[in-house]
Amino acid sequence: MESFELIKDKLNKLFKECGLGDITHDITPVSGGLMHKMYRVETAEGAYAVKCLNPEIMKRPGVMDNYAKAEHFERILEENGLPIVPAISFNGKKMLESDGQYYYIFKWQEGSITDFNDIKKEQCLQAGELLGRIHGIDSISVEAEEPELSNIDFKAYLKSAQDKESHIAGLLSDNYELLNTAQNKLNAARKNLPSIRVISNDDMDPKNIMWHEGRPHVIDLECLDYGNPVSSALSLALQWAGTVTENFNKENLEAFFTGYLKAYDNGFRAYDKLIGISYTWVEWLEYNIRRALGMEGSAPEDINLGEEEVRNTIGRIKYLSEIEQEICSVFKNLPATAPKV
Repeated sequence: MESFELIKDKLNKLFKECGLGDITHDITPVSGGLMHKMYRVETAEGAYAVKCLNPEIMKRPGVMDNYAKAEHFERILEENGLPIVPAISFNGKKMLESDGQYYYIFKWQEGSITDFNDIKKEQCLQAGELLGRIHGIDSISVEAEEPELSNIDFKAYLKSAQDKESHIAGLLSDNYELLNTAQNKLNAARKNLPSIRVISNDDMDPKNIMWHEGRPHVIDLECLDYGNPVSSALSLALQWAGTVTENFNKENLEAFFTGYLKAYDNGFRAYDKLIGISYTWVEWLEYNIRRALGMEGSAPEDINLGEEEVRNTIGRIKYLSEIEQEICSVFKNLPATAPKV
């Protein structure tokens, strides 16, 4: 793990290379991200947020292509006037490299992330409308293709956890059947998604919107890509409706879809038949199982964070399985035509 002094030296060098001037205040860590490190940096030119991309993530095959696609779509959102916080371009490049470390630099956005335990109905309405505006930019019907299915070998991970006497071994053992059932439901739903393609931001959950004077600003746009609007809307609506904190609110789910359908309506309504999409959490779970087992970085802080997220994510999956019918009752009562707001 790098010392903070080394990080400060690297950021000083980066800002000089970018022509942003000398750093005038103490560099401060910014909390929030689970995969990358963020810092607030101030110069005479202004305040910035710097994202230091996770070196382990950057080693993955195809990662540069994925970031390049996200940058392309980010520019499209900028051109369409979406309220986003885009990475700054330097000589046409958003991603920066210095001494083998990769970075994004953003203008500092004032505001705050909403309290996950106190998400307001109005925020859900605005978040849904924002997602709808993104989906409406380039929505087309496409030929049906074989979906990318989840193929997580929970049995193998359980054995590895037991062999290593990992703290997560008991969790995986106790919830083994649930996790396999969740994965099967997810795959069945993916096979039945309608064949529609849109530009989508599937990571636009409550932690990735800054609120300033009651208005939303979307941050962390690295997951921008083409996607399926039904899958995206269902997953994000549930997160905004409180399933992340196991505090589901039906009115917030209704508000999200009210905003969403106002901005974009492809006519689809059978979300209750695709409730299995809500179990995309199993894929986040797999990443954190690998972190907890030292397979995605061996630093103690990575392992500890992986263990914590395994606990949290299994809790969410259990909670979703318990409230499926309550969620579906909202989906079954969506308006047949787009609501007027």
